[in-house]
Amino acid sequence: MNVAHGGRRRLVRRIGLAASLGLAGMVLAGCSLTDIKNPILRAGWPEGVTPEAQRMRELWTWSIVAAMAMGMLVWGLVFWTLMFHRKKKNSPEFPRQTQYNVPLELAYTAAPFVAIAVLFFFTVQTQNYVNENPSDPDVTVDVTALQWNWQFGYRQASTAGYDNPPDPSAEDPDRKLNRHFDVSPEVQEAKDRGQTGMREDWSYLYNDQITTVGSTTEIPVLVLPVDQSVRFTLGSRDVIHSFWVPEFLFKRDVMPFPEANQSRNEFTIDKIDSPGAFVGRCAEMCGTYHSMMNFEIRAVPEQLFSEYMEIRDPQRNGGKEVSNADALAALQQQHSKAANPGAVDNACDYNGTDVCTPTAITTHPFEQRFNQAAAAATEGK
Repeated sequence: MNVAHGGRRRLVRRIGLAASLGLAGMVLAGCSLTDIKNPILRAGWPEGVTPEAQRMRELWTWSIVAAMAMGMLVWGLVFWTLMFHRKKKNSPEFPRQTQYNVPLELAYTAAPFVAIAVLFFFTVQTQNYVNENPSDPDVTVDVTALQWNWQFGYRQASTAGYDNPPDPSAEDPDRKLNRHFDVSPEVQEAKDRGQTGMREDWSYLYNDQITTVGSTTEIPVLVLPVDQSVRFTLGSRDVIHSFWVPEFLFKRDVMPFPEANQSRNEFTIDKIDSPGAFVGRCAEMCGTYHSMMNFEIRAVPEQLFSEYMEIRDPQRNGGKEVSNADALAALQQQHSKAANPGAVDNACDYNGTDVCTPTAITTHPFEQRFNQAAAAATEGK
């Protein structure tokens, strides 16, 4: 009996030591919970590139820590019961009953409510921070989605000296139907059949002078400055889409007629932390080529963004319209020694990435991907 009792004590000590080491590891890990580059603490989430992403990732990580702590407690109690409260020979039919232990019952009833209240509090705090929409962002971008394409327009970029002037040809200069898009095939087909209820009021879509539109051969690239606040105003020309940049750790539905659909169609990020290229996607099933509806965020230093806007601003270059790709190519010639040994500096190069590349570098357009898939299928036969 003494040997068995001693073995049981050793087992209990070992279990306690293992639990203590596990708890110590969690506590020590908590010292670096603000390190968003730690893949273990991110638990599958991408690296965030905005302060909002950092806050959401911290909520995610602490929620996992709390869930693991609660899980260890529950698993420990279950294991303890299985190991040390089994029916023994000559033991009574029923163990000692504790169903009327009022303090214990109150404790395990209150504990889940406290845990939920704490989680709710920090969730609301994070949600309010992410949804905060300041009235004076540095850059305002109008995002228009349609099957299966994106258009990005700059309404204003104060730090780059750009304020979208009104179009004198428009009845409502600031809120005119975007001239770059035709009616989608689905809408046109419905109108041809004489269906009623097809709305013609597109006043929620802005018509900007500086725009970038994708095609089957070119991914739309949205150029943004680092360390500046950016507001996105979203609108759809047809069905529901979703604007999603994985590195933002955030997505928002892009609705047609957002006011009528009671949809909040604006959000603001405080800044993008560093230059780089980040793929964006439609995250709402929107039809046949939904999976091909990609775009790219190109974050560049503030000085490069100012030069980019100056190149593209018709008011500052004699009324000439310069495409997104041509503007980036001009920056590349001036600021990338890899592309042009005679460049004035290397401002385009960031950690091995040329942020002035004229075309997307994180994803490929539909035709190119389709041809690659077809070629691979042919080679496999």
